[in-house]
Amino acid sequence: MKPIEMLACAAALAAFAGTAMAQSAPTRLRGTIAALDGDTLTVATREGGSAKVELTKDWGVAVVSPLSLADIKQNSFVGVASMKRPDGTREALEVLVFPDAMRGTGEGDYPWDLKPESMMTNATVSKAEASADAQTLSVRYKGGAQTIHVAKSVPVVTFAPGTRANATVGAKVFLGAAKAADGTLHAGRIVVGKEGAAPPM
Repeated sequence: MKPIEMLACAAALAAFAGTAMAQSAPTRLRGTIAALDGDTLTVATREGGSAKVELTKDWGVAVVSPLSLADIKQNSFVGVASMKRPDGTREALEVLVFPDAMRGTGEGDYPWDLKPESMMTNATVSKAEASADAQTLSVRYKGGAQTIHVAKSVPVVTFAPGTRANATVGAKVFLGAAKAADGTLHAGRIVVGKEGAAPPM
């Protein structure tokens, strides 16, 4: 990945990692692109409503492409949304395999809003044990570790640089927006699906 492409993806990943806005938590939007009028994006949200987002003049795009469970290997740096299991381990909801150039992005274990009480773990895979229909990942991050069960049906994706041409009406989209004092939403990067993959995070 070229340096400029790495920077574009890293900026988009800031929304994913929840680190883009230091002053307040981002407003995360998930859904489909309903309209794009100049730099104004309308998102048909997963909750059934719609939201308008004012994009910066230099707004950019990252895309998610599908991978397979076999692409998660020892020493992969991953972002895993998961739910806690009764035995203290986690059940994965999705897995993002970060490009090597983005290793360390958002490292840690923190609450996430994909589902109620879900968690996000950005960490390095220390062990990946495969079975017929799943993988069990042992992951480590600064200050901790988790064991995460990943079923075969769980979406596995990676990031790649995109262009504004990927931001078409009907495309699946994910973004983190900053809310201004007047309630308007603003963002500089969006994440869209590619090759039929929806941003699962």
